[in-house]
Amino acid sequence: MSAEWLTAIGTIGTFVVIAASAIAALVQLRHMRSSNQIVALTECRQTLESAEFRDAQRFVSYELPKRLRDPVERVRVAELPFTGEYEAIGTVANFFESMGMFVKKRIIDEQLACDFWCYAVLRNWHALLPVVTYARRKLDVPQLWENFEYMAVLAERFLKTHPEGAFPAGIRRMPEDTSLLDGVEVSSVS
Repeated sequence: MSAEWLTAIGTIGTFVVIAASAIAALVQLRHMRSSNQIVALTECRQTLESAEFRDAQRFVSYELPKRLRDPVERVRVAELPFTGEYEAIGTVANFFESMGMFVKKRIIDEQLACDFWCYAVLRNWHALLPVVTYARRKLDVPQLWENFEYMAVLAERFLKTHPEGAFPAGIRRMPEDTSLLDGVEVSSVS
């Protein structure tokens, strides 16, 4: 075998080794990205399920809209920075700001985040929108909580593209049990 053939075979062999190394590196990067996503999803889930965050969400989603109808409370809400029970506003808004950043930077997959949390994102966004608008103008920071807003836009789009939910097509649904509905309807009529 001539020297040219040996050089050609050596070159092809080198190319194969480099190509295999590149493919292995891409596979490893994909696994690392998946691992990072699992960590971020777990962190989000743990925060959402924590007692402190549940209380903050409950305040923001259900109590704050009632208080915003009261002129005296509106003045208290408008005092920046938020203090006392109004600190829940920052807790909730900052959490969803972080979630939106994770999604925007593709640390968390958009479809996963929306499938998990679109209702929570939108419920809190709509409850906080008057406060967000006020704080942006008062502080002259129009980008305040923009990643939370981004997450709300994605959640809204997800619901529009999945009006019947995200249950896989072609899979049968489990039968419903209406016993509680029947009991509640009878009690509420009485």
